[in-house]
Formats: sequence, C-alpha cells, structure tokens
Amino acid sequence: MYELMVKDSFASAHNLREHKGKCEHLHGHNYMVEAYFKRYDLQANGLAVDFNVLKAALKKVTEYLDHKYLNEDIEFFRTNNTSAENIARFIYEELEKEVKEASVCRVNVYESEKAMVSYTK
Repeated sequence: MYELMVKDSFASAHNLREHKGKCEHLHGHNYMVEAYFKRYDLQANGLAVDFNVLKAALKKVTEYLDHKYLNEDIEFFRTNNTSAENIARFIYEELEKEVKEASVCRVNVYESEKAMVSYTK
C-alpha cells in the first residue's frame, strides 16, 4: 500500500457552543491541515496519484473554509459544533467526495502548533 500526504492551511473564525471557557467567545485560528490518502497499486506511469490532484482537492476544501465565520457561513457547522474534531471530519468527508484516485485515510487539523486532532474512519 502507498500512503500520500498533502498539506494546506486556512484561517477562520468560530466560537464553541456549550463550552464553558474563553473559546465560547468569537475567536479565530490559522488552521494547518494534513490529508493522508492510500492506494494499493500504482498507475501505469508509476505514480499512485499525482500530488497535484490531491493538492487541488484539499485546496478546494480549505478555500471553502477560508476567512469564514464557520458557525454561520458553513451549513455543516450550523448543526455541528465548530470543534477541531468536527472540522477534521468535515474536511475528510469533503475529500472523499473530491478524490476518486485514492482513498482518504486520515485528516489532521492543527488548531495551533501545539494542538492537533486526527480523524479517520
């Protein structure tokens, strides 16, 4: 099996609902995202998947989230809390729709350089 990873980042504002603490108030993060994909074989050209395909898919998702107030601007987060956990799940599920050449196997979302969550299915 081959595992590939691409990175991107986005900046968004949010507030955590039902959270007792300062993160309950409106604030923002510069998120960094790592998306991991797997494929069991190589294509005829010797590549599992062209990195440009994976980068473009991740960029499409991060651009959708970039400079948004997640709680109000993104439908998914109107009913799901804007935790890093749910952001990772959202990105994972969007990548599943975008990438047909490989399977998404993990998405890591860094809320800061000291805090990261990983989502897999």
